[in-house]
Amino acid sequence: MTDDTPAALPFPPVADVGEFGLIDRLEAILGDASKGEDVVVGMGDDAAVYRVGGAGSDGPSRVHVVTTDALVEGVHFDRTYVPLRALGWKAIAASVSDIAAMNARPLYATVALGLPNNLSVEGAEALYTGMAQACERYGLSIIGGDVTASARLMLSVTVVGHALEDEIVTRSGAQPGDLLCVTGDLGGAAAGLRVLMAGKDALEDDDDPLDLREFAAVVERQLMPQARLDRVETWADAGVRPTSLIDISDGLASEAHHLSQAGTVGLVLDGGLLPVHVQTALVAQRFEERAEAFVLYGGEDYELLFTMAESDAPKLAPDTYAVVGQVVEPDEGVVLRLPDGNRVPLQASGYKHY
Repeated sequence: MTDDTPAALPFPPVADVGEFGLIDRLEAILGDASKGEDVVVGMGDDAAVYRVGGAGSDGPSRVHVVTTDALVEGVHFDRTYVPLRALGWKAIAASVSDIAAMNARPLYATVALGLPNNLSVEGAEALYTGMAQACERYGLSIIGGDVTASARLMLSVTVVGHALEDEIVTRSGAQPGDLLCVTGDLGGAAAGLRVLMAGKDALEDDDDPLDLREFAAVVERQLMPQARLDRVETWADAGVRPTSLIDISDGLASEAHHLSQAGTVGLVLDGGLLPVHVQTALVAQRFEERAEAFVLYGGEDYELLFTMAESDAPKLAPDTYAVVGQVVEPDEGVVLRLPDGNRVPLQASGYKHY
């Protein structure tokens, strides 16, 4: 080693391995403690799944689906422009989205709150008003939790859902020839965040305030996203079971790579088929950015990315999904097909905690 070669840190920070690298290392430490006889799906998917009872000798087992999501002030939200009622809604919706991403339905939730001293009682009530509204929307109940003091506002939501074991869909299971689909338009949440941040900057710089009403649809997508539990019901009614499934919380590019790795398949995304709301396109134009960047790398849309057999497509109403690509052999990788037909590798970028 030469004199100018930096020495390796004896205790590297978690940023060096990233969120998923850290999870892999922690799972290795847990060993058998992360497994169980009745565990169907453990760490590494949108939610964990375990058996809770049989449906008879000739029927599938009943399972519970469990997910936990944390929201931390300064990391996931900024109280300067995020109303507390909207934050409460989003905390529930984000966890319900994980349940929907397993093709299951939510039952109960618990909530742990870390409250700073400068949060008013009315603020805490607004937070829970949003949670109550989301619970009513998605048909679940908050049955417990914890409250503690914290330097920053923090929320941790655990949701328990249910399904029959043979209804569960994981990130693996896609097969070459399957269609790659999404449940709605993409990039809206990232566009909404861009508008909110621009509004905050304008206030801090004493500039003319931004009229948020001009971009109300994408601002709402950022503040109060909709978990696509409705599509789980649509698939059940149509007799369709996706072959793989994930929710789009970190951006389409990142989630596509998760499906590819979990299923050991390649994916071709067609850049000309990506569904974009007109306001998302207008925000990109307003701030001289690319709508495709919002779609691929923005995150927090909470739509569902799924694959299905081509023969199942006619069973679904065309307005309930959009085909954005196809599943191919693994040696083709994850690529974006441009309008001119050329294919470029799609990087697994998106929201990163570290």
